[in-house]
Amino acid sequence: MALFLKSISCRSFNHEDQLVHDFKKNNSRCKELISTSTSSSSSSPCISLTVWRKSLIFSCKGFTVIGADGNLVYRVDNYSGRRDQTILMDASGKPILTICKHKKLRIVDNNWFIYEGEVLGDHDYNTTSTTKTSSSSRKKPIFCVKKQMKILHSNINVLAHVYYHGTSSDKRYSYIIEGSYANRTCKVLDAKSRNVVAEIRKKQAVSGGVTFGLEVFVLVVMPGFDSGFAMAMVLLLDQMFS
Repeated sequence: MALFLKSISCRSFNHEDQLVHDFKKNNSRCKELISTSTSSSSSSPCISLTVWRKSLIFSCKGFTVIGADGNLVYRVDNYSGRRDQTILMDASGKPILTICKHKKLRIVDNNWFIYEGEVLGDHDYNTTSTTKTSSSSRKKPIFCVKKQMKILHSNINVLAHVYYHGTSSDKRYSYIIEGSYANRTCKVLDAKSRNVVAEIRKKQAVSGGVTFGLEVFVLVVMPGFDSGFAMAMVLLLDQMFS
């Protein structure tokens, strides 16, 4: 396993098709990576994804997400190293969601925005300028995520609130994120029903003697909840608490 991870991290991929081809070529080793006691069984309706906190592209920071069949599902390859904008892509490199840090002229800002597809240039909620770029003027955020400020709230278990339509002004959030990202034990709950819709769990090895640490963990997505949106929550938590 150590040799497999090292071989991937040392490669340089110059073409999207080559990246996917090489990943599938190592499919048997990928299945070894995803085999855990926390993975869902064949009869389970839940989706179990293995998240590796590493890009498959040399010199890039990012994430690699593997499905229960050992195939690549999502990826994040941050070429620029910008922490205020992250693009979640599918296995072929097509942008699915863009996560943007709110830019505002104040010392502490705890808001992030999620857009469909790719956002080019500065995003809509950049309040440092009154002029919007042509790309951002055509894009509106679909969600706003507000980090919980511990000093202002008694419930230290809450990490963030998720709002529809890119605004938290109405105070009616749709989802709550609870737990500890540092320990890889988090839950995304529906605000109305309090049902768990997604969960981050520690990676457990099938046999003894293997430890994954915090760089490899499991994302479990409940039926009816979008796995891409669940992965966006992982990216947000990583920005907030890493």
